[in-house]
Parts: sequence; C-alpha cells; structure tokens
Amino acid sequence: MNSSNRRFSNQSSVDRKLVEQEEQRNDIGFGTKITHSQSRLINKDGSFNITRINDSLWDRLNIYNRLITMGWAQFFSWLLLAYLFTNTLFAGVYMLAGSDTLKGVDDRALNGPFWKCFFFSSQTLTTVGYGHISPDSFLTSCIAAFESMIGLLAFALATGLLYARFSRPVAHTRFSRIAVIAPYLDVNAWMFRIINTRANQLIDLNITVSLSRIEPKADGTPTRKYYGLNLERSKVTFFPTNWTLVHPITSESPLYGCTPQDMETSDSEFLISFQAMDDTFAQSVHTRYSYRHDEIRWGHKFRPMFDGSQQGTVTLDLNRLDDTEEIALN
Repeated sequence: MNSSNRRFSNQSSVDRKLVEQEEQRNDIGFGTKITHSQSRLINKDGSFNITRINDSLWDRLNIYNRLITMGWAQFFSWLLLAYLFTNTLFAGVYMLAGSDTLKGVDDRALNGPFWKCFFFSSQTLTTVGYGHISPDSFLTSCIAAFESMIGLLAFALATGLLYARFSRPVAHTRFSRIAVIAPYLDVNAWMFRIINTRANQLIDLNITVSLSRIEPKADGTPTRKYYGLNLERSKVTFFPTNWTLVHPITSESPLYGCTPQDMETSDSEFLISFQAMDDTFAQSVHTRYSYRHDEIRWGHKFRPMFDGSQQGTVTLDLNRLDDTEEIALN
C-alpha cells in the first residue's frame, strides 16, 4: 500500500471515529436501537418505558424504592396487611404451643382461643401489654419475647419509612397535557406550559428539551436520533406563576419544515428534564415528561391563566393550564 492510500485509509478511519463520537454525543441515554413505532420513551408519570427481564428477584422487588415512591393509600394498606399477617402468624404459633398456656381471660370472652391468641399477639407486637393476658409456660414466654423483638424492629422500620416519605423532596409540577405549535415573533414555535401545584417555592429552575425521532441511515436502516432544542429561556430564578417554554422554529431548528405527517412518520417525541431547588427542603428536585407527535396541537396558542388582580393579589387559575385557542400560523 502506497503512502497516499495509507493516508486515505487513515483519514477514513478518523472520519468513522468522528461519526461514532458524534452519534454517541447525541445519545441522551436511550440508545439509537429503539426504533419501535408508537412506543414512547418516557411515560406520562415521568418513568422510563423500559421493561427489564432476567433480573434477580430482589432487584425486581426493589422493596425500599417501592415503599418510598408508592401512594399513601397503598403504603398504609401494605402496613395494615403486614400487621394483620404478622399477628395471624404468631396467633397460629401460640395455638400450636397451646392456647391454654395464655392465662388471664377465658376463651369464650374473646370469641374463641384463636382470637385470644391474636389479641395477645397484637399487644405483644406493639409492646402495649395490657396485662390481662400473659404467657404461663416457658415456650410461650420465649415466643412472646421473640415477637417483642420483631415488633420493635418492625415499628422502627415503619417509622423510618414514614420519615423518609415525608422528608423526600418531590417536584409537584404539572405539565400541560398537550404542546402547541403557535406563532412566535415572525416565526412559529413549539411550546408547552408548566405550573407548580404546591405553595412551596421552587427556585433556580432549569429545563432541557430533546427531540427524539427515527431517521434512516445512508443504507436505509432506521435509527433513533436525538436533537437538543434551544429554548427561548431555559432557566428562571423564581417560579411563582406558570411558565411557557418556547422553542422557536428557525432555520437552525430540527423542526424546521416539519409537518404533522413528518412527525408521525418519524415517531417524534419531545423529552423534557426539569430540575429546581425546593426551598422547603433546601434540596434539589427533578422530574421528567414527554410529548409525542399526537399530543401536539398545530395552530393553537395557550390562553392566559390570570384572572387579573384582586386587592393587589394576582390570581392564577390552575384549571386553565390546558386551555388553548386556534390561531393562524406564520
């Protein structure tokens, strides 16, 4: 191989590496191989639309994360279920050891021996110990001692979970159900709107938006590409009202010249990452959201959410977050 061919080969190798590096930079974490149409990357609740298989049972259960992130009704339902299950289990153990070894109350007074064992278990587990039922043998005393230790550990764990749930900062932001394509200055723009649903203050907000869509390679193979969208304003210091995020569709925008049909064909999805500082907890909060191509209204603009001022106070109607009206595009 002569020197000119070697130089050409080296240059081709360098070009391939540059292309691979550029594709790697454009990948925001989902990879380029997800090309299933009608499959969103981020669910509406902010979770990733990924199903894992062949993971271990413990990793699949992920008990602590589930107990921290599940709803309050579901959390207390699990606590109640665990409480009833534990007492039922120990009631069965006391029955096997002999219900007659629990003295103080006649079985008929508590509707049978099982319920006497159950209520004794609940008093032992919670360390209430009313004293009207007590173990009268070495075996039941050992069982009661072991149950007392289980009760102390269980309630310490439950208390820790309650504290973790209360102290865990969460971004209580609401995104508009739809995004819009509306006039902006002398061009059109892609827009969506968010609000803080709680009275706590969020400061130093930062939002990034990426466009994900399927594009063919040179050989016709479909691949998923990612483009960072420049926003009119991606950072604000305070968040007392609603905030409309605007991406102007200029000639430099990846949306330039796109039509609704183009977005549907390319399975376009807008991926949003939100970060802010919650002054209540003095900690950072974050959330995610996405809009697919079928969640965009073309030729619509958002209506104002303000009702004006009443006695010097600005009124913000949260029910107007999704209100839009038709408007001609530029």
